[in-house]
Amino acid sequence: MSIYVKVFLSAFLLLGFNSPRKVKVWLVGDSTMANKEVGEYPETGWGMPFSHFFDSMVVVDNRAKNGKSTKSFRAEGLWQPVIDGIQPGDYVFIQFGHNDEYKEKAERFTTPDEFKVNLRKYVAETRSGGGIPVLLTPVARRIFGPDGKIQEAHPLYADAVREVAVKEKVALIDLDDKTSALIQEWGPEHSKALFNHLEPGEHPNYPDGRKDDTHFNELGARKVAELVLAGVRQLAPGLADHIRVRK
Repeated sequence: MSIYVKVFLSAFLLLGFNSPRKVKVWLVGDSTMANKEVGEYPETGWGMPFSHFFDSMVVVDNRAKNGKSTKSFRAEGLWQPVIDGIQPGDYVFIQFGHNDEYKEKAERFTTPDEFKVNLRKYVAETRSGGGIPVLLTPVARRIFGPDGKIQEAHPLYADAVREVAVKEKVALIDLDDKTSALIQEWGPEHSKALFNHLEPGEHPNYPDGRKDDTHFNELGARKVAELVLAGVRQLAPGLADHIRVRK
């Protein structure tokens, strides 16, 4: 081997070992967070715009799936690849609740106590891999009372997340509270513009129209992602250092 080849290899190895490792942000949750198929647009999970907020040193890996709960996400084998892939210093954002409360589907449903046990497992297993867990309360649904005030859709499950966050000393982004405030600010009529509300014939994916008060459209997903980003700035300064800055 020539001296030039040796010098090149030494420089390559040195650069490789000294290059900082990219941080991965794993997103684990349900349809309100998930990536969407083209046939579902304009329905948009907040994880989709969230992935574009960071510089090249952060990789957002969105593993959220439609219809998943703390129970079914694990039972269907979706959690194991996350455990296997976590590296020290990675973040795992965990947001469930919408489907855990769905009693009509036994494969999803958990009682609030079961929900808390499941969340603790996600937290413990994230930490065992050197990851940093972040808990998020489930996003609010667009449900207004006769008085024009938004109604709480899942108080038991949002409170369960808050309780686990305190007991396990986990960073908490309270999306239930933040999205409730956002929807209330927009009001009963204008808040439709945040959700997948469509008139018949307005979009080819929904020829008969759509009135969905759970799932966001592109605008709504962007607004929710910005709320999550505000939580990152407050709770995870190391990760916040990699937020893209407009020039």
